[in-house]
Amino acid sequence: MNLERVIFGFFTLLALTLNVVFVMGEIDNVKHHSVWILTIAILVNIVATALKLGDRTQVGALLLASSLVADLLLIVARIVWVVAEEDAAIGPGAEAMVTVVSLAIGALVANIVSAAILIGDTLMSRR
Repeated sequence: MNLERVIFGFFTLLALTLNVVFVMGEIDNVKHHSVWILTIAILVNIVATALKLGDRTQVGALLLASSLVADLLLIVARIVWVVAEEDAAIGPGAEAMVTVVSLAIGALVANIVSAAILIGDTLMSRR
């Protein structure tokens, strides 16, 4: 077993699952979405992206591209949260929360693509 591949797969799947954890719940209810889960999801996604930087194959390029899309969308979601929090004393409103969660759902799709590519590549590789 290759420890590097285990760590790579771990962070890829952890990024996906943290993204799922954040988007679960009513899309417009602030109480169903934690800013800390979003922040941790961003950090884990960035680590997963960094791990994908060394791969110079075509599959590696697709993995990196999907990871960069997820990073970008999650960072924009966090920026929207911060701006909405500044505007309202009680936190983001329903409209801002819909935007944040929608961006996170887009990142979730990118993470699903990344995980599917990783699983497909693993299944096609020879021992």
